[in-house]
Amino acid sequence: MTTELRRLRNYINGEFRDAADGRTIDVVNPATGEVYATSPLSGQADVDAAMEAAAAAFPAWRDATPAERQKVLLKIADAFEERAEDLIAAESENTGKPIELTRTEEVPPMVDQIRFFAGAARMLEGKSAGEYMEGLTSIVRREPVGVCAQVAPWNYPMMMAVWKFAPALAAGNTVVLKPSDTTPASTVLIAEIIGSIVPKGVFNVICGDRETGRAMVEHPTPAMASITGSVRAGMQVAESAAKDVKRVHLELGGKAPVVVFEDTDIAKAVEDISVAGFFNAGQDCTAATRVLVHESIHDEFVSALAKAASETKTGLPDDEDVLYGPLNNANQLAQVSGFIDRLPAHAKVEAGGHRVGDKGYFYAPTVVSGLKQDDEIIQNEVFGPVITVQPFRDEEQALGYANGVEYALASSVWTKDHARAMRMSKALDFGCVWINTHIPLVAEMPHGGFKKSGYGKDLSAYGFEDYTRVKHVMTSLG
Repeated sequence: MTTELRRLRNYINGEFRDAADGRTIDVVNPATGEVYATSPLSGQADVDAAMEAAAAAFPAWRDATPAERQKVLLKIADAFEERAEDLIAAESENTGKPIELTRTEEVPPMVDQIRFFAGAARMLEGKSAGEYMEGLTSIVRREPVGVCAQVAPWNYPMMMAVWKFAPALAAGNTVVLKPSDTTPASTVLIAEIIGSIVPKGVFNVICGDRETGRAMVEHPTPAMASITGSVRAGMQVAESAAKDVKRVHLELGGKAPVVVFEDTDIAKAVEDISVAGFFNAGQDCTAATRVLVHESIHDEFVSALAKAASETKTGLPDDEDVLYGPLNNANQLAQVSGFIDRLPAHAKVEAGGHRVGDKGYFYAPTVVSGLKQDDEIIQNEVFGPVITVQPFRDEEQALGYANGVEYALASSVWTKDHARAMRMSKALDFGCVWINTHIPLVAEMPHGGFKKSGYGKDLSAYGFEDYTRVKHVMTSLG
C-alpha cells in the first residue's frame, strides 16, 4: 500500500499555486529519512508572479497607518497561538525536532516577537523638526524600503520566518519569502495563516532551491534582500544584489567561543553549556560550540562535559526525554561526520563521535579535546552536536583564541570576576556577549554579527529600522 504524499504549494497574491512549470522537490522527514511531501521547484515565472504581486500590494500597505499595521500583526500573533499545534506538527515533521521543546521553546517566543514588532510599528519616528539653516525647516522621514526578498534557513524554519516577515510588514514593506528546500512545510502553513489576515500580495511564499533564491535576489523588483544562511550563500547574495545596488541584510554562520575562567562554578557551567551546545542538534549559529577553559580546571571540566554529553539524549520527536532530534538532512549528517572523521591525530573524542541508529539523521552528542587553534574543526562551523574544548593560560591567550576565527556572531564569558567580565565583553569581537549564560534571546535586544557572520540586525528596534529608509525633507519658511 502506498501512502499519498502531501502536496505543498506556493502562496502568491492571495492564492495557493503549483510551480508554473509543474516541477517539484521531494521533502524528507529527517527523523525517518522518508519522503512525506512534495513542494514546488519554483522558476523564473513563479518569482516574477510573486514579485509582481508584492509590488502591486506595496503602495496600499505602505500607506496604511501604523495603527492599522499593528492591528494586523496582533491578529497574526493571535492566529499563531490558535494554530500552535498545527505549527508544531508541521515544524516537527520538517525538522524532526522534539514536539514538546518546539511547543515550549519556539512557539511562545515567535508569538512574542510578532507582538513586539506590532508595537514597534507605532514607535517609528524621525528626529524632531528643526531649523539648521536660516529660513529653512528640516524633517526626517522613515519609510519602508519596498518589496523585500527574504530567504530563511532550515534550522529554525518557523522562527526565522517570523524574524523576516514581522519587522518587514510592521515597517510597511511587502514580502516574498522562500523557505529552505528541505523545510518548506511550516512556512507554507504560515502563509495559510497570514493569508487570511493580510491584503493579497502583501505576503507571498515561494518554495524552491538555491536557483530559486538566486532568481529572487537578482530580480529587479525587490529593494532589499535578506538571508539567514551560510557564509557562502551570504556572499553570493551580496554579490548578486550589488549588481543593482539592493540593500542586503545578512545573518550568516557562527563559531561561538565560550570562555570559562578558573573561578567558574564548573557544575553549573557544564550543565548550561552542554544544553547551549547540543540544543537543536547544535544547528544554531549561536550554539556553544567552542569552549575555551583555563588550564587549571581544563581536565576537570572536560571530564564533566563528557559525562554530561553521555547523559544527553537524542531521539524521535514524540520522545519527551530527548534534548534534540536529528540533523536536518543527509548532507548535514555527512558534513558533521566528516569533521570527526578528519580529526587530526592529536585530537581526542571524549564522548560521542558517531551516528545514532541507521534510520534518520541522528548524531550522538560529541565532545572533542586536544585541539589546536588552526585545526579545521576549530576554524570552521560544524553545525552539529559537537563541542570542542581548548585550554588557555591567561586572558590574553583566551582573547586571541576567541577572536581568532572568521566568524563573529556570539560569545560568552564565565567568571565571578565582574571587572574581568567587563574587560572580556569589551574585547570580544562578537555581535553578542553573554556573561555566565549562553543562548537566551529576547525580542527587545538585537541579534547579528560582525566579520563573516554578516551585517544587519534581527529583532529589536535596530532590526526594525533595517527595514526602513531615511529621507530628508527641507521646506522654506519664506
